[in-house]
Amino acid sequence: MGLPQRHHATGFTYADYLTWPKGERWELVDGQAYAMSPAPSNFHQLIVGELFSKVHSYFRGKPCRPFVAPFDVRLPDKGTANHEVDTVVQPDISLVCDPDKLKDNHGCLGAPDWVIEVVSPGTAVYDQRIKRALYERHGVAEYWLVHPGDRSVTIYRLENKLYGKPLVFGVGDECSPLAFPELVIAVADLFVDLPPLDVSA
Repeated sequence: MGLPQRHHATGFTYADYLTWPKGERWELVDGQAYAMSPAPSNFHQLIVGELFSKVHSYFRGKPCRPFVAPFDVRLPDKGTANHEVDTVVQPDISLVCDPDKLKDNHGCLGAPDWVIEVVSPGTAVYDQRIKRALYERHGVAEYWLVHPGDRSVTIYRLENKLYGKPLVFGVGDECSPLAFPELVIAVADLFVDLPPLDVSA
């Protein structure tokens, strides 16, 4: 992960993406394909599960809908037809508050309101550089990066169409999405199923 695994002279589109083998997971960023394999680690999945449980419980019965990967998020440039969209990503967790973006039942067409990615060694640069710039450009209001390595959460929020200075929370902290301050998440709870950090290393 992190380096493009498929190449195409003019860039791939959503139409190409739909023809690829169902057993493979890919993301498209500006027409460039990135392999989403091997499968995430156990620790990654435990963190995603814990987070999604909290988010899903909070939004049950509310208009906004949370989704967990694999879930296609198509990020079109203005005026681009669906089959010509050249960016399709699968965030670990996405929150979508506009029902019009879910109308075709093939994932989300347009930017989610909130995206969460759990960082792994193989995706760190991709998540922190490429995807951060991508989500900023397409107007994802809030982007969270969860770091298992040091048990922290980094939060980016749009300010005048750009992400402001990142907010960093550690295991003694609680954090909430700006638009939903009642959803309080204790950072330590996200890592409850992981072994203790080896502080002597």
